Amino acid sequence: MSRAEQPSRRTVLAAAVAAAVVSGAGPAVAATATAADATESDQAPTGAVDNHVWTTYADWRCGTALGTRAVAGPRPGLAIAAALGSVDYTDPHTGKTAAWEYATWTSPVHELSVPATETIASWNAHTPAGTWLQVELRGTYSDGTDTPWYVMGRWAAGDQDIKRTSVDDQTDGKSTIWTDTFAIDDATTGLRLASYRLRLTLYRKPGTKLTPTVWRLGAMGSDVPDRFTVPASTPGLAQELIVPRYSQEIHVGQYPEYDNGGEAWCSPTSSQMIIEYWGGRLTPEQLAWVDPTYADPQVDNAARFTYDYQYRGCGNWPFNVAYAATYQDLQGVVTRLGSLTDLETLIAAGIPAITSQSFLSSELTGAGYGTSGHLMTVIGFTADGDVIANDPNSPSDPAVRRVYNRREWENIWLRTKRYNASGKLSSGTGGVCYLYFPAHPTARQRKALAAVGVR
Repeated sequence: MSRAEQPSRRTVLAAAVAAAVVSGAGPAVAATATAADATESDQAPTGAVDNHVWTTYADWRCGTALGTRAVAGPRPGLAIAAALGSVDYTDPHTGKTAAWEYATWTSPVHELSVPATETIASWNAHTPAGTWLQVELRGTYSDGTDTPWYVMGRWAAGDQDIKRTSVDDQTDGKSTIWTDTFAIDDATTGLRLASYRLRLTLYRKPGTKLTPTVWRLGAMGSDVPDRFTVPASTPGLAQELIVPRYSQEIHVGQYPEYDNGGEAWCSPTSSQMIIEYWGGRLTPEQLAWVDPTYADPQVDNAARFTYDYQYRGCGNWPFNVAYAATYQDLQGVVTRLGSLTDLETLIAAGIPAITSQSFLSSELTGAGYGTSGHLMTVIGFTADGDVIANDPNSPSDPAVRRVYNRREWENIWLRTKRYNASGKLSSGTGGVCYLYFPAHPTARQRKALAAVGVR
């Protein structure tokens, strides 16, 4: 399970890993598919979510580049061309001050099709040793005023140059950054985020030719209505993807410097399952730092390289997405989905999803626990439409596969309001999930992603 829930509709997450990975064979799909094509649509969904991304060579040539350049090729990106200058950065988690050359890129203004109460940025990048990046957001409210530039994350794949971190205590009295989430302070006033820009700052050691390369940058804005219950969806798919099973519980007590060990590692454990489904593997050299007596050392590695030193946990959503994208030929995004029908669309195309939910033990039959925030991996649906999930909160790897009641599971995932174990009003995530998929999706995968609003 996860650390206690932060204010706003936040539950758990995080990410980042060192260096490239060898990609293996394609993922396996099992069982029978029914109504698979019927769940797909050429149209992105309308409603409560706006996803926008900059990822093509043309995208990177837009906006305002100060010392950066667009990089062409099969995976277009943004890199440092010529540094603007040097700046000192004091790492708040080590106290170490160092000089860094930097360059910036600021996106064009994106007008939200859904004026948002919450916005979550995510990015995919390569940061070789000696480099790192910062992502910021500045928006315009529906009343015409502007937010400050908010830091959405300071990130590096490794942890030797800086400690990757979110930034607390950012607010202007109208909105606040809660770890990885921009949130309107009081949505009942009608105030919304109407548009935003994102700013990338790329850093490298002075006097070198090193550069981060950013392949994907975007944000998900949403205005999910407050609700204790959600409408039931109609089952439309019976299919199960063959996804590796990893338990977080067998890692309890390991590396307590990363949020007290495996008990809190639901997010990196879920991430590692899907990364390996897509063929991502770590080399023995990359895992050499892990105690050789530990099973599934790749899970320990995922925890280390998704750890947010400010949040003091492995549950920062964009950091988990960025971690997945350090593996060869993978990309990822944080989003919200609107129903289990959306998940069926993805599963039918071979794309599993990591979902965030919170619930009492009495609200999810067969779970055997309650949680203020937990990540699990949805891998399919039974013939009756029930949810097949790889739940990392299991006593062993073989026990990870669970079947949960469709109606119960759908409600705890999609609601935004609930009562916690103390009987107090608390929040739900409103359908938050993160998706990992190939850097070059197939036509069917692209169609399914577009159907749930992801490009």
